[in-house]
Amino acid sequence: MNINLLHPADQLVMMMNRIYHYGMTTTSGGNLSILDDNGDVWITPGSVDKGNLTRSDMVCIKKDGTIIGNHKPSSEYPFHLQIYKTRNDIKSVLHAHPPALVAFSIVRKIPNTLLSPNSFVGCGKIAMAEYGLPGSQDLGDKIAKEFAKGCDIAVLENHGVVVGSDSLFHAFKAFENLDFCARLQINAAIIGTPEYLKEEEIQLKYTKNHLNMDEYVRNIITSAEKAARRDMCSIIHRAYDQGLVNSTQGSFSVRLDEERFLISPYNVDRKYVDVEDIVCIKRDMKEAGKIPSRSIKIHDEIYKQHPEINSVIIAHPPYIMAYAVTEEELDSKSIPESYILMRDIPKAGYSEFYQDPEKSAQIFSRSTPIVMVKNDCIAVTGDSLLNAFDRLEVAEYSAKALVFSKNLGEMVPISEGQIEEIKEAFHLK
Repeated sequence: MNINLLHPADQLVMMMNRIYHYGMTTTSGGNLSILDDNGDVWITPGSVDKGNLTRSDMVCIKKDGTIIGNHKPSSEYPFHLQIYKTRNDIKSVLHAHPPALVAFSIVRKIPNTLLSPNSFVGCGKIAMAEYGLPGSQDLGDKIAKEFAKGCDIAVLENHGVVVGSDSLFHAFKAFENLDFCARLQINAAIIGTPEYLKEEEIQLKYTKNHLNMDEYVRNIITSAEKAARRDMCSIIHRAYDQGLVNSTQGSFSVRLDEERFLISPYNVDRKYVDVEDIVCIKRDMKEAGKIPSRSIKIHDEIYKQHPEINSVIIAHPPYIMAYAVTEEELDSKSIPESYILMRDIPKAGYSEFYQDPEKSAQIFSRSTPIVMVKNDCIAVTGDSLLNAFDRLEVAEYSAKALVFSKNLGEMVPISEGQIEEIKEAFHLK
């Protein structure tokens, strides 16, 4: 879906609904705006339930200052206008109060995006704006001052966050990335000491070009493949709704046969990915006109080396990632279900996993279905898409329980004797 082709009022409804229902703002909090090509600013209304907005609720502020709409604009519209006057490259402004970022704002700190490459690249330049009365000219001046210096995101002291970008979706992506980073840093600090990447390490991952692949034209798509595409989209949507991946990160694949597998596309919103977006790979060739996930090489190697594996998911869940960015180990011996599905989870080095996919694929086995990659992701395999997704869910739920347990006392693991009993009862190799 190309959100930029939607009317500004429809874009605002879509994104505010998304922000509200993912717990990133409250009924009365937050506001979004778009500067259209005519120079008019479309903005969410003030004092209207953010959980039930419609396009008729949106307000238009004309170039001459005339306000058109069924409601008053957000009381904080002055700082939106000031940002547009300050930066002609910004066409959309997002303001919200997600708890993790509010936590940073009230201790007056900025999340350290060097925790993960996706956060660092996805957020851009971040500044701290001095406290100002909500809705005041003073606050607008202080926010605009930071954007004038070139920031992409301003964390507001004791308030929330403001993001400016060339489109509403790009603003949302940056916002989503920073919120993830904030939650990750908080979770990591609960269980241990966060470890940060160096900028050159991050560039190492992102300077690699997409794999050059020959293309082939599809002539026939079987019913089985159509079903697999449908099931992939359903699972991708579920993973996004559960916060296991974000809008453009995380990759999913399903083996079709010995020659072919399906994989999620590069840079397509996981919230709205559709069957036609899924990319079919056939003997090192890609479906014509499509760009597969950048992690395609590791998916391909896993399938080549492991005929028992029929699905691979690479994701970035915030509680699992807390273990990926610290030296702490994610102990699968917490409850029986965790061990049955997760087994022991090795941790691969940040740069090693993608640089040498052939070697990385060798880490996986029937007794090692999951691999954690330092400061990057978790890779989960299964004999089916549902099996891989189940493992991902269980791993994140287990990690969440373990993070919570840190405030209660020392975790008492299942004993080795009990593990052997589980292995025998559930025929684990």
